[in-house]
Formats: sequence, C-alpha cells, structure tokens
Amino acid sequence: MKEERPSVSEAELLAEGEECVLPSGDHISSPLPLLATGELVPFPAVVMSLIVRGAEGIKALQASSRDSDDYLILGVLVQDAETSALDPETIEEIAVLGKILRTTSLSDGSIKALVQGMCRVKITSLKVKKGFFHAEFRPENLDKQLAFSAEHEGLIHRIMENVRVLVDHEFFPEELLVILENAEGPAEITDILAAHHQLEPQIGYPFLEDFDPLSRLQLVDDLLISTLNRFLIGERLRVQAEENLSSEQREYLLRSQLRLIQQELGDELEEDYEGLEELRELLESSKLPAKVKKEADKQFSRLERMPSESSEYALLRTYLEWLTDLPWAKRSRERLDLKRANTILTKEHYGLDRVKERIIEYLSVRKLRRDPVGPILCFVGPPGVGKTSLGRSIAHATNREFVRISIGGVRDEAEIRGHRRTYVGALPGRIIQGLKQAGTKNPVFVLDELDKVGSDFRGDPSSALLEVLDPQQNSEFVDHYLNVPFDLSQVMFIATANTIDTIPEALLDRLEVINISGYTREEKLHIADRYLVPRQLDSNGLAKFSIAFEKSALTEMIDRYTREAGVRNLEREIGTICRKIARGYAEGKHRKRKVTVEYIHDCLGPTRYDPESTDEESVVGLVRGLAWTTVGGELLPIEASVAEGRGALILTGRLGEVMQESGKAALFFARANAERLGLDPKFHENKDIHVHVPDGATPKDGPSAGIALVTALVSALSNRRVDKDIAMTGEITLRGNVRQIGGLKEKALAALRYGISRIIIPFDNLKDVEEIPQQQRKKLKFIPVKHVNEVLDIALLDGTPSHKKISKRESKKAKVSSKSPRARQKRGSM
Repeated sequence: MKEERPSVSEAELLAEGEECVLPSGDHISSPLPLLATGELVPFPAVVMSLIVRGAEGIKALQASSRDSDDYLILGVLVQDAETSALDPETIEEIAVLGKILRTTSLSDGSIKALVQGMCRVKITSLKVKKGFFHAEFRPENLDKQLAFSAEHEGLIHRIMENVRVLVDHEFFPEELLVILENAEGPAEITDILAAHHQLEPQIGYPFLEDFDPLSRLQLVDDLLISTLNRFLIGERLRVQAEENLSSEQREYLLRSQLRLIQQELGDELEEDYEGLEELRELLESSKLPAKVKKEADKQFSRLERMPSESSEYALLRTYLEWLTDLPWAKRSRERLDLKRANTILTKEHYGLDRVKERIIEYLSVRKLRRDPVGPILCFVGPPGVGKTSLGRSIAHATNREFVRISIGGVRDEAEIRGHRRTYVGALPGRIIQGLKQAGTKNPVFVLDELDKVGSDFRGDPSSALLEVLDPQQNSEFVDHYLNVPFDLSQVMFIATANTIDTIPEALLDRLEVINISGYTREEKLHIADRYLVPRQLDSNGLAKFSIAFEKSALTEMIDRYTREAGVRNLEREIGTICRKIARGYAEGKHRKRKVTVEYIHDCLGPTRYDPESTDEESVVGLVRGLAWTTVGGELLPIEASVAEGRGALILTGRLGEVMQESGKAALFFARANAERLGLDPKFHENKDIHVHVPDGATPKDGPSAGIALVTALVSALSNRRVDKDIAMTGEITLRGNVRQIGGLKEKALAALRYGISRIIIPFDNLKDVEEIPQQQRKKLKFIPVKHVNEVLDIALLDGTPSHKKISKRESKKAKVSSKSPRARQKRGSM
C-alpha cells in the first residue's frame, strides 16, 4: 500500500476565472457545469457510469466537453427534492469534481457517460445559465500530511480482512482486493469501499461530506462490520432453512413459484408448456428401445425444470426432437419377389450380370431366412458405369427407401460419428442424418466415393466406418451426439469406389467387392439407344416428337467425341444434341426428325479424338503393350533404341518405380541369355539402351509391361522387327517366367479398338477371358504363354518360331480361381 499524502484543509475560494492545479497537472477554473447524479452518490478515485436523460443534464455534459476540457461538478440531490426543477436548493453543498472519459448517445435520446471522480469540492455558489447549473467551488487541499497512528494501521488491517471475507462469499468481486492493494492510502480506500456499497444518498452523503480520511476510515469500518454481520446472519438462516425444508415442501414451494411465474408470463409460457406436452407425446409414441427411453425420460425431466430462456434449453429440446424423429422401429415392407426384382434390375441397367446375380442371391436368402446378416457390397469401377444408380435400382427392386451420401473428401471423424453435444452447433453424423431422411431403419444406404476418404488432425473417418460397416458390431452403433445405441444391422450398405488401392485393409476386409468393368462400344451403343436417348428426349421436352438417332450417329459420338469407360460424357453430348433440336422446335425454324452423322458434326463441331490405329509397318524396337486405367484400357507403345556407349540404360516417359524395376529386370534377362537370344554377350559394355514410353506427360507404373519391355530390348539389340498385329501384357521374373496380371478385359477391348486381334497373355489369365463379352471375344485371339521365350518367338519376325501352342485340354486345366480384387488392381495399373 502506498503512503498517504492528501490533506484535510480546504483551499481558498476561487474567484471566477481563477485557476487551480490538480495532482495530475491539469489546470481548472471556476465555475464549471454541474450534473446531478440522482440516486448515485459520487466519490473521488472511482469511475462511474451515468445515464443522463434530462435536458439540463445533457446540456451540462455538452458544455463540459465544449468549454471546460471535459471537467464538471457531480452534485448530490437533497433528500426528497424535486428533480425536475432547476433550483439551487435541491443540490447538497459537498460535491465531487469529475472528468468525462467517454460519452455514448443511446437510441432513446439519452447519453451514457463514463466519469472519473477527482476530488471533493465545496459548492460556494450555484447559478442557472442556459438551462443548466453553473457551480463555483473550493477543492480540498492535497498538500498537508496526515497524522497517521498505529490505531489507524490496525483499522486498515481489519477493514481489509473483512473485505476478504466478503469476497470469499462472493459479496464483492475479487478484483476489489487488487484495487484496494493499489490504492494511495486511507483516502482512496474509504472512497472505493463506500462506492462499492452503492449506498442510498441519505446514507452515502455523510461519507462524502467528511473531508477527514481518518474519520472516514472509522465510518467505513463500522459499515463493513454491519454489512458482514447481516450477510453472515442471512447465510446462516438460509442454510438452516434449506436443511429444515423437506423434499416434499421444497417441491411444493418450487411448483407454487412456477405457477405464479406462469401466470405472470401468460401466453408465452403456455405455448412452451404445450410444446413440452407435444414433445412428451412424441417420446411416448416413438417406440424407443429401453436404453434410449431411459435416457430420453431423464433429459425430458431436465428440460421441464429448465427455464426456456436458458441457453441449454434449445439444445436439449433439439436433442429430444432428434430422438423422436429417428426410425427406431419403423421398417419398409420388403418385397422378396425374385422375378419382379430381376425384371426391375434388367429394365434399369444393361449388362452387369454378376451384380444382378448377387442381388438375387441376397433376396433368395432373405426369403428363406428373415434375419440374415446384411451384406456390405462395394461396387468398384470407373466413373460413369452406373455404380450409384445401381444402388437406387436395388432399393426399387426390394421396395426399400434409398439414401445416398458422398463421403469423398471427408476428413473429420465427427462427420461419421457425429459431434458431441458440448460443442456449439453440434449435430449427429451423416449416418444418423441419412436414416432420419429415409424414415425407416432398413433403407438401401449408398456410401459414395469410399476410396476418397481422407484423414487429418480431426481423426480418421475410415476408422469410424469400421464399426458402421461391420455386421457383427453395427447393431449397437453409438453416435456421439445421440450417445445412445442405434441398430444399423438391418440397413443394406452399398459402397462405391473407383479403385480399392486407397481403401484401408481393415475396411476392405469388411466389404464384398464386386468389380464393374468399363463398357464396350456395343454396350455403350445399346445403353445409349435404350436408356440415354429416351431420357434426354424427355428431359428436353422432345418425348412427344418422333425423333430418332441413327445408329451411325451414336457410334460417331462414342468413337470420335467421347473416350471413357462409362457413359456420362456420352449422355452429355446426347443432351447437347437434344437441346439444339429443342431450340429449333421452339423457334419454329426447323423440325428435326432424324439425327445423322452430319448433324452430329454440325452440333458438336470438329471431332475430339482421331480414329484409333497402329503404325502400318512392323519396325525394330516398337512393341504394342497394353495398360489399364481407371477409365478403361489403353494401347501402350514401348520404344527401344540402341547406340554406341558404355552400357547405360535410360528409361523415359514418366515411368514409376515398379515399371523402372521391370525395365532393369528385362535388361538383366537379356544379358543372362544373350547367347541363346543371338545377342552380343558384351552389349552391356559398349551399347547404351534408351527405352521410351509415349506420351511423356502421362505418369505410368505397374509390373504388367514386363514382357513388352523384354521384347522391345531384344528387338533393338538383335535388329529384328516386332509384329505390328500383336499386343501383349504380362509380368516377368528374372528367370523369364510370365506371371498373371489384372484388368485383362479392359486391355483386350483397347487392343480391339486399335484393330489388333492377337494378344499375348499369361497362361494363368486364361480363366479371365470368360469375363469378356462373347461378341468381342470372337474377334480376338488370345495366345497364352508361360515363358518369355515363347513371347519372343511369336512377336519377333525374321526368326524361326519355336513356341509350343497350348492345347485345348491344357487350357481347360488352367486354374479357375482368381486372385483377390485388390491384387488384380495393383497389377492392372499397366
């Protein structure tokens, strides 16, 4: 605590215009505008917030800011005085000099002023000018030292102890202790404590009119003792009353008070009461499970006791409304008519026989057993092949509701499990939201883009999906928002993905993967004629007109304007044609009835893709490899060239690590078998070999280009041409064995597009030939090989063929079992 330095003597009367100096160094002169503080007693060393409404008070504030450097006199009204009259007799003699810190104009015309009390003053003259008081005054003298004794020290100590007790009981704020410890002696201590008591004028004015700080110290001590005694007695009586009050009496008292409050609030509270009754009825009729019912009753009891103005009231009510909106017991009546289901699937989707067969199998099991474990199907295939729409057809065939959510790009685990209710704006996760949207507990639920789920510091959504997609666990799925179990076991989950490479192993283990390959040209033609054209004619208002698309026109769009595994872009181009026809009908210019190739060119402009063809001649070092992509198969030319050098192997064309390793393995095989292949045994010492895979801007990777790389290297080193009518795919080992690859269907169809009918494939892939549509299979000749020597004998010209043809009996002995879909896709990237 700082040393006391104020004096108790009064200064000489200031003549009008005469200045005095404050401790802050500011110069002030008498007279100053006077503002009456009403029921508030002002004190020095205290900042006061005043609401000024009267015209005289507003004028005084404005004059102070304009003429007196924000200084004014804060006066106290005489008890029972009229506040509306400008009468000097209504103002007490002792006042406070104040300084305006800030003013704010309010919407009702009043002014809010923040004023700092400076020191006590004695009003010597009070006049009314320009509609407000002007006061001449004497300030207290601040120069004389106090006669401070040990008794006063003890008094201050007792005051501080009593303040601490009241702070501990939350009568005073904790900040008051800090303010008192930094006060400059007894004068400020007494003024601060008197101000914090917010005394009425008849009690507070004696503290203000006493200029002696030591005298005021005794007054404050008496005030604190009286306050503390009243407070402690009241606390003791309250505790005793609570202990003596039984629970029945307490409830009766509270309910009586609640009825009185309801009567006061009137209609508004009656509406809240009616809303709660409606919510109670919904909870009773929702057929909640036992655990959920117990939690709902508990939260509803809390809601009843909670005032509607509470911030938690709306949150709790929203939570209970979510509980009533969810389909705890409501199910769709499932139709198990196998013939009807097969008809719907065939009508709405062309091909996809394996998928349709799996759905019919599921319905057959449901027909024989009413509570089987639901499958978790995962359709994997390129974009636009109908994975999502297939889920809608399944819902139609089984008479279930359909829900679709896209989880591609989701990185927050709470998107799946929901947010905890402690967070602002919390909601259930997408699974629970989807079930609310469906309105039943057994919908067909499509999780789109499963392979594009991400993760970051907010959690891993794929880990949350482990519980959702596990038939053994999802019967008790707990959303963080609901915090009660919900049965997902009757939901038919269907996931879609473009690839399974990015799906975590643990999640993939819970899925039944069904691969959906890209469409052939004939399939696209059939889909366009049967589905896409009628749909676009109807969407563009042309269904009532007899408009036909020639087959050649559809084929032109498929070959020259779109290049994709699915039919999404094809439908867009058909839509463009239909819109141009619709414009002609709307303007009355022409009424097109038949869409021809010429009209396609007029509407769509120049073709986007050139006809797919290969080089006309067989050349040295050029091999036609085959690659798999997410949008279908592609022909992959591989070029090799030899020049004098020091044995360097150069690989270009943005090749991935696996493909570069295949190139190195191919080179080492050629070195190890140089004599048998007719190569210079020392070619690796004096020749540089460059292998390039166009186009150079596209990344490429995968092991299935192994036999193509060997063929290109041996062709370039031996100067033997490669047959231009042969394409090939297969992985090699250092011993020259040819291993199985994936994506054979897409690769074979790509070769057929380029006019190549002979394809060298690994012997173990013979079983995959059956997946290729019969119409295309008849146009292709597959040559199965087990060793790379057979490949070289077949593909290289100007040599003597020595490969042994595979007999029909040996072909039938090929293993029928396929490798896991994940392994096939990993090899299928090339």
